[in-house]
Amino acid sequence: MKYPGKLITFEGLDGCGKSTQLAREFERLRQRGFPVSTTQEPGGTWVGQQIREIVLHAASDALTPFTELALMFAARTQHIEQVILPSLEAGQVVLCDRFTDSSVAYQGHGRGISLEVILALEESLCRDIRPNLTIVLDVDPAVGAQRTGARNRAASEKASRFEREGLEFFERVRQGYRRIAAQEPERVRMVDGRGSVAEVHARVSSLVDQFLGASFPGDLHGA
Repeated sequence: MKYPGKLITFEGLDGCGKSTQLAREFERLRQRGFPVSTTQEPGGTWVGQQIREIVLHAASDALTPFTELALMFAARTQHIEQVILPSLEAGQVVLCDRFTDSSVAYQGHGRGISLEVILALEESLCRDIRPNLTIVLDVDPAVGAQRTGARNRAASEKASRFEREGLEFFERVRQGYRRIAAQEPERVRMVDGRGSVAEVHARVSSLVDQFLGASFPGDLHGA
């Protein structure tokens, strides 16, 4: 992927803390002078938001696994064209909450769809856009379920379609992420999601600094 900007994605189980860590990292990088932006999947565009509502809040049996996968890639294609690609061309560091690795982990390892099908969709639709760095927040599925439950109760919200899945599903997803990291250790880095928000962020920011230090040599990030 040859663009002046960089794409850093945050991945993990529901309740792993990735959205919190992404927000903290955005603020840290912004304060240090990086041209940085944030986005999410599914979402990031008007079309993506409509798809997000369907994927997350439809009845559990309303979507087949292949329909779910197709919707994810429809949202991703729009997202790449309207948000990610222009931001990378403008030289921004793009922090994205989920990307194609989520499809591999959730629809592939979680739902059982062939990884060859997912790879074919990625090659056909994603314009050769792949993350430069992927951070996977690793937590036990039971911990993730506890966190999402507490969050939903605090916000008086119903659980999403994914959050209603059982622990066996999330264990398959977790092992999927671990397999991705084993296959691409230079790009995908597993981060222990246990501990306080500050403790986890210290691990995340260390990895980001290592990556950006090599990608943006000079004093831009030295302030």
